[in-house]
Amino acid sequence: MCGIFAYINYRTPRDRKYIIETLVNGLKRLEYRGYDSAGIAFDGHNSPPQDTGKLPVTSLIKQRGKVKALEDKVQKESLNVEVEFETHCGIAHTRWATHGVPNSINSHPQRSDNDNGFVVVHNGIVTNYKTIKTFLESHNYVFESDTDTEVIAKLIKYLWDNREEENIRFSTLVERVTKQLEGAFALAFKSNHFPGQCVATRRGSPLLIGVRSKSKLSTDHIPILYSSSQSNLTSLKMGRLNSMTELVSQGAQEGDGIEFFFASDASAIIEHTNQVIFLEDDDVAAAVDGGLSIHRLKRGKDDEATSRAVMSLQMEMQQIMKGNYSSFMQKEIFEQPESVVNTMRGRMLWDERRIVLGGLMDHINEIRRCRRIIFIACGTSYHSAVATRQLIEEMTELPVMVELASDFLDRQTPIFRDDVCFFISQSGETADTLMALQYCKKRGSLNVGVTNTVGSSISRLTDCGVHINAGPEIGVASTKAYTSQFVALVMFALIMSEDRVSKKNRYDEILSGLKDLPEKIKEVLALDDEIKKLSECLYMKKSLLVMGRGFNFATCLEGALKIKEITYMHSEGILAGELKHGPLALVDDSMPVLMVIAKDHVYNKVQNALQQVVARHGRPIIVCEKDDTECEKYASNLLRIPHTVDCLQGILTVIPLQLLSFHIAQLKGLDVDFPRNLAKSVTVE
Repeated sequence: MCGIFAYINYRTPRDRKYIIETLVNGLKRLEYRGYDSAGIAFDGHNSPPQDTGKLPVTSLIKQRGKVKALEDKVQKESLNVEVEFETHCGIAHTRWATHGVPNSINSHPQRSDNDNGFVVVHNGIVTNYKTIKTFLESHNYVFESDTDTEVIAKLIKYLWDNREEENIRFSTLVERVTKQLEGAFALAFKSNHFPGQCVATRRGSPLLIGVRSKSKLSTDHIPILYSSSQSNLTSLKMGRLNSMTELVSQGAQEGDGIEFFFASDASAIIEHTNQVIFLEDDDVAAAVDGGLSIHRLKRGKDDEATSRAVMSLQMEMQQIMKGNYSSFMQKEIFEQPESVVNTMRGRMLWDERRIVLGGLMDHINEIRRCRRIIFIACGTSYHSAVATRQLIEEMTELPVMVELASDFLDRQTPIFRDDVCFFISQSGETADTLMALQYCKKRGSLNVGVTNTVGSSISRLTDCGVHINAGPEIGVASTKAYTSQFVALVMFALIMSEDRVSKKNRYDEILSGLKDLPEKIKEVLALDDEIKKLSECLYMKKSLLVMGRGFNFATCLEGALKIKEITYMHSEGILAGELKHGPLALVDDSMPVLMVIAKDHVYNKVQNALQQVVARHGRPIIVCEKDDTECEKYASNLLRIPHTVDCLQGILTVIPLQLLSFHIAQLKGLDVDFPRNLAKSVTVE
């Protein structure tokens, strides 16, 4: 959902043009998360103030719509873009409306008063904002927006107005604010009272910090300061290069400066630096006078980390660029031959006929002894679990539950210490899935993460896990992450059964299927022109029914979801065995029906469903295997795909539906990367 970006330059002279372009471009990298408005805050004076006793002025520029609309509005402002700042803090935001309609007043940054004394950007939801707002209104603080975020800006102003000491630190104010907030949030603050400083914190929403310096950094682990520690009361002074409590540039004395980048996602930082720090819940990070320190209110468990590591991102800039493709979604669909290889790379030991998932190996015996396996996920990630459940049950002979995270929480599902819970999320930050993880942790289950994002909350909070290595996925509608999750869970099923003689033939069959999979995906992608022609027959329709059974039922669910997400057409994934229990009433000669039929153990049953559709004058579009002559007799259109082992067929059958949704959306003139009302990383309930 919302995107946060902040840029701080210390002893690194930058003109306003560079600062604003950096902020706006940071927002562009976060557009895929979904949003309806955007805004930036920066120092508004036309020259750095000479009078050190005079407060700087913060300018806010906010605009409903795309970042391009914000960029156009900035260009129309009468700004001295040539003015240079040796030290400066700017913050920026893309908003996905939760409280209040999308408009410039409700857009972020939100401000504390008419002088913009404190401004804040926020990703998440403050659940107790009404209580705080009532309190502040009783103290004559006037609100102008409908957002929950404005209470944060007004609350920090209240704490500033009522401070007990004149030289209170910015980070202390932020710590006191977060103590009063309930819900999920990532926050970044800028203030006229603390020029050039930025303070950020998170709880339940992602936030990381990039660091760029010409000189070597003073440490690769930033120690955590606690409110009770004496060092935490010490002011951070410029030029204190031997400090044991903060990260600084070792070359600052020679004039080398340092730059910090705060962001909701690594995609906004990677073009500037690959040196990053991932914040944990309740961390308060302060960039002050060229030093970065991390504070916490109180010390936690004895085994809690006492520092935050500076990590190197392996992502490259070209991975998040569209290249020759018209959209990120199209690029990511066509990347799937490579993305599934990356998921298997280093894990599939072909010569030895075995698999190594390093993140699971220490716990694999414990998983084999469990009572049941529970998959918990949302949306596309949920469908990847549905797609592989049958195989995992077959290979492990354990009961496997697949749960939608929100429903799992609503039911307060019983969890036991001998359960193994898998949490599947492309971003690793999905709010409902994270809440389900916290629920299961309290009940003592073994928790496994399956994510695509290194350093994400799920990857850090689970006991073990699998990184799917699909590469950055920018398009809101997930494509390559789905197939990589699918492959990762198939590999898990094989590991669980590798020592079973009774499963040896099945194991070898699937292993061979995985080896051939990338080439067969390429064969399916070669149908793109054929699928584009088919989309011309469908894009004016109001609805589409997608039917299948067995291993391909998940394909129907995921394909229907893609069509809903991208084309705004009603689409329903239907289990073919349920036709007579209601859905058959929808079938006639005007209702588009797409059937997924593979030559597997339910082939005859799906053929029976096909006969029922044709008998009601349905004219089905059929996705089937190349040598299937039976389906040809009944299809109005036929898409032939290569044969593979039954449990992997769902990877090949879902790609035509991804392409179909893409082409229908393009024919409708829709934005395939940023569908309306949706966000890439759903970090609110």
